[in-house]
Amino acid sequence: MVTVSHPHSGSVEPGRAVVFRHAVVLTMDTQRRVLTDADLLVLGDRIEAVGPHLSVPEGTVEIDASGGILMPGMIDTHRHLWQTVMRGYGADWTLTQYFVWYYLEWGKIFRPEDIYAGNLLGAIEALDAGVTTTVDWSHGLRTVDHADAALDALESVPGRFVLAYGNLQQAPWEWATSPEFRNFVARRIDGHGDMLGFQMAFDVTGDPDFPERAAFEVARDLGVSVTTHAGVWGATNDDGIRLMYDHGFMTPGTIYVHAATLTPDSYHRIAATGGFVSVSTESEQSAGQGYPPTWQLRQYGIPVSLSMDTSVWWSGDLFSAMRATLGADRAREHLEAHAKQETVTHCHLRAEQVVEWATRGGAQALGLDSMVGSLEPGKKADVVLIKNDLSPVMFPLLHPYGHVAFQAQRGDVHTVMVNGRIVKYAHRLVDIDLAAARRAAEQTVEYLCSTLGEEAWTAGMNPAIPETKLLDNPYTYTNWDAGGARWKR
Repeated sequence: MVTVSHPHSGSVEPGRAVVFRHAVVLTMDTQRRVLTDADLLVLGDRIEAVGPHLSVPEGTVEIDASGGILMPGMIDTHRHLWQTVMRGYGADWTLTQYFVWYYLEWGKIFRPEDIYAGNLLGAIEALDAGVTTTVDWSHGLRTVDHADAALDALESVPGRFVLAYGNLQQAPWEWATSPEFRNFVARRIDGHGDMLGFQMAFDVTGDPDFPERAAFEVARDLGVSVTTHAGVWGATNDDGIRLMYDHGFMTPGTIYVHAATLTPDSYHRIAATGGFVSVSTESEQSAGQGYPPTWQLRQYGIPVSLSMDTSVWWSGDLFSAMRATLGADRAREHLEAHAKQETVTHCHLRAEQVVEWATRGGAQALGLDSMVGSLEPGKKADVVLIKNDLSPVMFPLLHPYGHVAFQAQRGDVHTVMVNGRIVKYAHRLVDIDLAAARRAAEQTVEYLCSTLGEEAWTAGMNPAIPETKLLDNPYTYTNWDAGGARWKR
């Protein structure tokens, strides 16, 4: 047995066995088994065994997990990584102001190197917080050069990523059908392996002519899933869902992001066609897409995954997502009951369910459930150890799911393993050049500040609504008026 104080590329060779000892293990298998004082053995890139007092090969690296919680790597199904470089800039934005800044005014000035900087920082941040798989909802890809930069950043970080290709500055039926896009997929995506997935990311405005059909046809031809912002107040609504359904493009594996302002008819369509919803609770309850919808999704049996949306506003860790989701769901349930002069006596949404949404729920949404999302023999070793011996918050450990959802935070992430590789140990990233990410971010911020000018940069933190723009539809590539909602100045 070999115990290491701080693993690095020279101390844990590729393929060397690693065992976590004496943990509380949240397997997140179909029975949601919780094992106490249990071990987990990793051989190569896969989990070999889970259970008490495991026998291990000679020379196995041992990690002391006593006093900690071992769980599957978390999975974020919707994050705009390219915006991470503007962390916190939009803390006081509404969704309207987000549209103004990125869609109408400044999104078009981002260079490929700025996309790279945001993706690099966001990808590292995800790993540091125990998010081992992240969907990069990359709608800043104005050119293929931007897409190459986005993917270069992801490939430089030892995490599992899904590039969801989008372009908010151009109509999806234009960029998706371009030969440049097809060439990018053939050159950078095809045959890439299980560390990189691919989706197409675009939204459906509700235009009865359904111009988005061409983009859906490309996705179908490529055999990739579509992820779309649906049920967003004032932007996408039931008309888009109906058009997708009527034209046969609501297919299993489609991910509907937010889905917060839909009618029962749309929820029934999502459920009936095998769709998934990615809930970004911090985003929905602050920006205004609609009330976080888990309290409704549960009624229709629609599978849920969690996501953080963007660090330009909120945090970048799924601990916050779990906590906010439990709070929002329970608050709505209490309010609905009180309106009927009733009292909720038992919580219907339990901590174990949101932990599942943050792990296996994401794997199911991405079609990766046979590979990741639970700690079971044969699955890929995407593992997170929550352990902090210097924190009074880590003991006593009585309700493991509740501890993850309400007590732990990203500072308690002790070890992160992706595909059998240790990428964080003892609260420190391993073999990741954080200084390079800092330099890239600083260069982008300097460029943005100088391009906007100091006055516009400062004003952008609370941007005014332009008088001359059509604001009932933020998607500037179409003149369709969705109607029914007007932006409040």
